[in-house]
Amino acid sequence: MQNPAIFPIFYLPPVSYFTLLKGHNFEFDLEKFEHFPKQTYRNRATIASPNGSLDMVVPIVKGAKQHTPYKDVKISYQDRWQRLHWLSLQTCYRSSAYFEFYEDGLAPFYEKKYDYLFDYNCDVLTWLFKQLKITSPINTTESYETDIAVDYRNVMTKKEVPNIKTKPYFQVFSDRNEFIANLSIVDLLFNQGPQAKNYF
Repeated sequence: MQNPAIFPIFYLPPVSYFTLLKGHNFEFDLEKFEHFPKQTYRNRATIASPNGSLDMVVPIVKGAKQHTPYKDVKISYQDRWQRLHWLSLQTCYRSSAYFEFYEDGLAPFYEKKYDYLFDYNCDVLTWLFKQLKITSPINTTESYETDIAVDYRNVMTKKEVPNIKTKPYFQVFSDRNEFIANLSIVDLLFNQGPQAKNYF
């Protein structure tokens, strides 16, 4: 049997992340032991706002060694980022068709404090899989491997997103903004609801 593709784990991943996962029939392992890279979706997500795209960043504890394994990266609560992210989601998506449908399930991720970013992202991804009716198990790597047949660990930095063609769908603020491709998966969920699973 061929080894599964290796994916990084992101915070509220972009739509193309799920397109890539589906391309592998959702057979994948999440990388747990890589050195934490900066400026990627591992601790940030992009949503739609009245003024275009808006980045939300989960702050991490500073002072960690540059080569800290992802599994050991701690979330910082020095600023009230959870409140800010939740207010941003409410403000930007309250008028969307399905925000209220998902609100109660998503809210706890902005109330409970997690120590580690990896654990937080894993729980968020598990919730997202449930909403999208994806039944594949979420497996993680047991060590850092370099000989990988299909490796997405260095794909999708904030500055570089794979050129995956996506179909436009109705977005909030479409009356003032053109369609913004590859936003966070929650943008698709809040606007398309249960039909989101048919999009990829």
